[in-house]
Order: sequence, then C-alpha cells, then structure tokens
Amino acid sequence: MKQIIHRSAAITATLCVATFFSSTLLVELFGSIEAMRKVKALIVFPGLFILVTAIALTGATGFSLAKQRSGRVINRKKKRMPFIAINGVFVLIPAAIFLNQWAIEGRLDTQFYLLQAAEVIAGAVNLVLITMSITDGKKFTQKRK
Repeated sequence: MKQIIHRSAAITATLCVATFFSSTLLVELFGSIEAMRKVKALIVFPGLFILVTAIALTGATGFSLAKQRSGRVINRKKKRMPFIAINGVFVLIPAAIFLNQWAIEGRLDTQFYLLQAAEVIAGAVNLVLITMSITDGKKFTQKRK
C-alpha cells in the first residue's frame, strides 16, 4: 500500500510541477495579461495545495520505504530529496505567491520578470530532479522483481 501511495504522490507532484512550468511558459509566450493572472492564481490555489500534499506524501512514504532498503539507487534518491525540498520551499513556493500577488496588483515590471525567470529555472531543476528520482525508483523496483 505504501508503494502505491508513494508512486501516486510522486506522479502527482511531477505532473503539478510540469503543469505549472508549461502553463507559465505558454501563457507568457501566447497568453493575455488576464490569462497570465489566472494561471498565477491557479498555481497558488489549488495548485500549491495539491503539490505540497503530494510532495509531503512522497517524502513520508519514501522515507518509510527506504528504512528497509539500502544501496546506490536509494542513496541517490535520498541525496536528491533535500535539493528538491529546499528549492520548493525557499524558491518555488515564495515565487508563486509573490508572482500571483504582483500579477493581481498589475506589477508586471522588471522585478516580476526576473522572479518569473528564477521560478522557471528552479521549476525546471526540480522537474529534472524529480524525474531522475522516479527513474531510479523504477530501476529499483525492476531490480527487486
């Protein structure tokens, strides 16, 4: 059961990050200011609620599952998780909240776009790290079978 929850939560988190990333890029390139405001608002709620819940479940079940296991693959996953968490908590979540607030206020200035660029880069990094962890998880479960 833990493995199912872990896998489902990891996929949900990955899809959230990918959706936030792609919708941000698409709306910036092709959308109106009102569409951009809507995307920023949806990322904050319900997006962050879904993402934070999924990441918390992924982390909790992952640590629980890893207690019984060891090896290179598990160690790589354990080393990645702090970077994913720090990037999320200290860059992505605050950036999403500030960008949403600034979009509501109409503050689409240089500061907005610099933070937007930092958010896109941090989101891409997290997406790569999460995908690497999922790939390692697949390798680990295939090895065990």
